[in-house]
Amino acid sequence: MLIVRFTDQFRLEKPSIVTIGTFDGVHLGHGQIMSRLKSLKKQTGYQTVVLTFEPHPRTVLFPDQQDLKLLTTTEEKLTLLERAGVDVTVVYPFTKIFAAMDSDQYLRRILVSSLNVKHLVIGYDHRFGNNRAGNIDTLKTFAEELGYSIEEISAHDIDQITISSTKIRKALEEGRLSLANEFLGHPYTLEGTVIRGKQLGRTIGYPTANVEVSESLKLIPGNGVYFVSVTTSGSGYFGMMNIGTNPTTDNDGLRKIEVHLFDFNGDLYGKRVTVQLLSRIRDELTFTSLDTLKQAIANDELIARKWMTTAP
Repeated sequence: MLIVRFTDQFRLEKPSIVTIGTFDGVHLGHGQIMSRLKSLKKQTGYQTVVLTFEPHPRTVLFPDQQDLKLLTTTEEKLTLLERAGVDVTVVYPFTKIFAAMDSDQYLRRILVSSLNVKHLVIGYDHRFGNNRAGNIDTLKTFAEELGYSIEEISAHDIDQITISSTKIRKALEEGRLSLANEFLGHPYTLEGTVIRGKQLGRTIGYPTANVEVSESLKLIPGNGVYFVSVTTSGSGYFGMMNIGTNPTTDNDGLRKIEVHLFDFNGDLYGKRVTVQLLSRIRDELTFTSLDTLKQAIANDELIARKWMTTAP
């Protein structure tokens, strides 16, 4: 997949089928759109293009809102779009200047001149340009003059996508991982760097890697113990992950992400890790002693290792 991030001077020479959106999570609803792009590619021979934005438009248009949490970072989104078979993804810088661009200029400069659009797959509620004045009717008005056709995603399909994204976020926050993964169509993923922690885990036989997620808007699932797969330095491992405040041993109230890798010996400090959340084992609990904590972790391991036999 070609990724375009330096958007000042670029033009796609091949004719394009274009869809536009934030595509947070690249979930099953989005997958229907990607399948339609691939179908159109077979019919027309045009390349498939996703136009998405960085940062998320809400952070620019509504900077005072603090409730936005993202299912995917830009890098995670790009990985999923490539996996979905997209030919080109353009990550356009979303700025106040871009948001204030006249609708006519947006169509001519971005869609036609830069993306070489010949067919547009777009939602009925798509808004663009200064004061978000451009809409599906604007696109239809200019279609013949600018030489593109339009396929409108119905209100029903758009609503399904919106509901799905909302349900995924809610399910993750409530620890309902199986439901979230079902809507996503793939395991929820966290990426981060391993930092030094209190190193208590190694004293009870379960050394953990403390993972720091650098993207502040990334949604961290609800507290609990999870069965996970971890990729680092090109190698993969199964393991267990705890998200929470460690109420048995810590009193700082800070949420932490700690991963124990099965059958691993090595130093992970400073390394990047990708963690896929496969199943949820239990809630985070407060134990009366380190011995009871260790016994609970041992039971978690038994459950996780049993699940390893059927994990993808």
